[in-house]
Amino acid sequence: MAPERRDALLAFLALGDRLKHTLRAAHTGARRENSAEHAWHVALIAITLAEEVSPRPDMAEVLAMIAIHDVVEIEAGDTFAFDEAGLLTQMARERAAAERIFGMLPPEIGQRLRASWEAFEAQETPEARFAMGCDRLQGFQQQVECGAAAWREMGLTKTRSLVRMQPAIDLGAPFAPMIEALYERAMAEGLLRTA
Repeated sequence: MAPERRDALLAFLALGDRLKHTLRAAHTGARRENSAEHAWHVALIAITLAEEVSPRPDMAEVLAMIAIHDVVEIEAGDTFAFDEAGLLTQMARERAAAERIFGMLPPEIGQRLRASWEAFEAQETPEARFAMGCDRLQGFQQQVECGAAAWREMGLTKTRSLVRMQPAIDLGAPFAPMIEALYERAMAEGLLRTA
């Protein structure tokens, strides 16, 4: 391995480790969840639910998307799903971060990882939609499990949250029944407002 290639790979992996310090709105216990924990949990959900969908998705592709889908947040920051101002600039911030982060790598690796990130964002393949369903399920379940402090703080309504969750619900089983059960719990516990 050429020293330049070795150094580029090591630099990317060191940068990737910083995902552990990118905080999300959801809590896990007494602290905020970080994006690396989120990605691990999304991967666990994908592995668990893969047998529940037909046809079964290409799990190598799904797990690649999940591993890479939030790496841009190292530089762009995590945008809370209901942060209206942040959502306006999210894509531009993330594309600029993708350009720099994937550009650090040897071209063939950078192009492959960027293609996984773009496929996840585009939602055009069954694997991307399955990965998105796992991602949405994780974020929703994490909020319910931690008492939804971020939702309660902003007075999130079920109607508004459905805008975010509907694409995952529309995938059908296993996502729809699981999300519906979480909505029932969230409403019973007062984590979401009704109107």
